[in-house]
Amino acid sequence: MNIALLGFGTVGKAFYELTLGRSDLRVTSVLSRRPRPELPCTVTNDFDEIVRDRSVGIVVEVMGGLEPAYRYICAAMRAGKHVVTANKQLVCAHYDELLELARECGVSLRCTAAAGGGIPWLTSLSRAARLDEITAVGGILNGTTNYMLSAMTASGVDYTTCLREAQALGYAEADPTADVEGYDARRKLVLSANLAFGASVREEEIPCFGISSVEKKDFAAWRELGRVCKLFVHAERHEGRISAFVCPTLFPTASPVAQTNGTGNLVTLRGARFGELSFSGAGAGGYPTGSSVLSDCVDVIEGCPSFYVSRHEAKHIDNSAAAGRFYLRTGSETVCTGPITVAEAFARAERARSCGEPVFLARIEEE
Repeated sequence: MNIALLGFGTVGKAFYELTLGRSDLRVTSVLSRRPRPELPCTVTNDFDEIVRDRSVGIVVEVMGGLEPAYRYICAAMRAGKHVVTANKQLVCAHYDELLELARECGVSLRCTAAAGGGIPWLTSLSRAARLDEITAVGGILNGTTNYMLSAMTASGVDYTTCLREAQALGYAEADPTADVEGYDARRKLVLSANLAFGASVREEEIPCFGISSVEKKDFAAWRELGRVCKLFVHAERHEGRISAFVCPTLFPTASPVAQTNGTGNLVTLRGARFGELSFSGAGAGGYPTGSSVLSDCVDVIEGCPSFYVSRHEAKHIDNSAAAGRFYLRTGSETVCTGPITVAEAFARAERARSCGEPVFLARIEEE
């Protein structure tokens, strides 16, 4: 099957190289704003040329952002072309619409690379959901923050210095907001919860606390507690209600999550009958992410359904039943709370923020 590739950055280039020599898939055109004489295929800056090309069966979008990516993939599906994307922001923002459009047009929409990098997380999750009732999902789904927290834990370097190092290594963007404030992880949680629970949840309903306010004294306090901090996502089903949040979480030092360092990801699903299954691996990078894009393309040519799940019922987030202990540092004090709801923990942090106090919030994972 012929592929049109939209974007030729780190992931796009790696995906292209992974297709070389294959007999079942080949990139025949690349959408690029500048000439690429090194490529033997068609290079164009006119997307309409790709839409009109009947020989193109799959459009792979690795451009990122909402526009023009949204317009492009909708036009591709309306033209009868399958779509594979790594764009978590786009899929989260237009989830219901894109799923319906894929079904109406009789094409497949895949986005495995949007969560977990090179880990086949979304495909494994959707398969597990067909076999059992998934009751919870959670894990480390952002390589940038995991690298930074790992480095700060190991070396004692402060946040600002560590961020500069991550940027110099290419692990953090020039504008790191989406990573350090937890927004990137939250979008991956949206996709995970939707597939796990057959739901459609809204990104803005999921409370999110990042790592940008962490201080060296927090790491000292956690060492005394025998804990290691990781930015963690969690979603759980409670008698038809869904709780979900993104929050730094303190794990016992010997736990597998605490031992996941660098840019690695580790994510877990829990089935009502078969228990917990965990997946770990490279959460980012050109070749790991490109391999997930390639896997989606292979699924398309093998006749996969229009999407991973067949239903997506709109659900609101309700964190009133989810509870635990929390580490809360404000300008005036640092406390480890007794059991409180997630809703109350985030409310306490927000009240302190609204008063102009420096705040850091972390959930304490029980042993």
